Amino acid sequence: MEATGELPFGRGVDLSGNDFKGGYFPENVKAMTSLRWLKLNRTGLCYLPEELAALQKLEHLSVSHNNLTTLHGELSSLPSLRAIVARANSLKNSGVPDDIFKLDDLSVLDLSYNQLTECPRELENAKNMLVLNLSHNSIDTIPNQLFINLTDLLYLDLSENRLESLPPQMRRLVHLQTLVLNGNPLLHAQLRQLPALTALQTLHLRNTQRTQSNLPTSLEGLSNLADVDLSCNDLTRVPECLYTLPSLRRLNLSSNQITELSLCIDQWVHVETLNLSRNQLTSLPSAICKLTKLKKLYLNSNKLDFDGLPSGIGKLTSLEEFMAANNNLELIPESLCRCTKLRKLVLNKNRLVTLPEAIHFLTEIEVLDVRENPSLVMPPKPADRTAEWYNIDFSLQNQLRLAGASPATVA
Repeated sequence: MEATGELPFGRGVDLSGNDFKGGYFPENVKAMTSLRWLKLNRTGLCYLPEELAALQKLEHLSVSHNNLTTLHGELSSLPSLRAIVARANSLKNSGVPDDIFKLDDLSVLDLSYNQLTECPRELENAKNMLVLNLSHNSIDTIPNQLFINLTDLLYLDLSENRLESLPPQMRRLVHLQTLVLNGNPLLHAQLRQLPALTALQTLHLRNTQRTQSNLPTSLEGLSNLADVDLSCNDLTRVPECLYTLPSLRRLNLSSNQITELSLCIDQWVHVETLNLSRNQLTSLPSAICKLTKLKKLYLNSNKLDFDGLPSGIGKLTSLEEFMAANNNLELIPESLCRCTKLRKLVLNKNRLVTLPEAIHFLTEIEVLDVRENPSLVMPPKPADRTAEWYNIDFSLQNQLRLAGASPATVA
């Protein structure tokens, strides 16, 4: 660390992975007065070093994966501080100082994976907050005032807490782009605030006790919503509100109790990833063949047999991954082999007896998993002569040439 005193104009320093346990911290850091960012992750820190007070231009401080029980110390004296990342420590409520929320420029706060049981007091005073992550704590309530003041939020992660309700004032977050609420017991929360979040692009509600009756009937105004996760819930069918999302790209409905899909799925014209694994599906509607942008289709652990897969599935010309492990498939439709971009085909734990011969012409395949199909006999690889039939040039010129026409006629 002798050289640190010679770097007064460095923009940032990453000291992560050093051992600063027992109070040892390089004193020369305080001479680096022009530092804009400083990373002290995984350094064994138990408290914030007093040398930070000299870093008056510091904008970003990361002290993740340490043994901090408190953030009290020098932070409130750093006027340029914009981001505090203190995830994975041992912070309790009293360890978060009120005065840091008076910092004018504070816009990023990550206190995830700590031991908080309530929102930090005075957090509502951080009116320029854009990114707030309080996930993986034990918070059971959100004060109403928080969303009255923090209306500029772009990213909010409250997942894996103990929230049973959300304040109605959440509808004021009209700039919010990402909302993550996974793993909260929100059974009695109707989430009526959602339709008002018109800038929303990502909505994750995994394991939040969603049913048919506690989701909004319409999300039509969410024209930017592209990524929805409703996995690990109690849905028996696809919620109607999902069919009218014009920008939907990724949809995760795995680990529910869905028994059938509506014909309305043909409205998902932009969907690229669809996860329906671990449901109760016995068949897919032919309307799924209209999802021509679909790249990844996951159907593991359902009750699908050969008749349950539409014969027109080969129309999914963008398909790169098809996973249907742990079903009742005896065969797969031959048309699936027309999905020439397929890279992953996972069919283990079925009842397959054979595969279409055309499987050998999926030239992009990287993973073909057919384990645990005890009766499976792989089709023979076509001889070279057979392969020629797949490469016939049917152009008029070539057919004339084969028929013995003169070069002039061909031309």
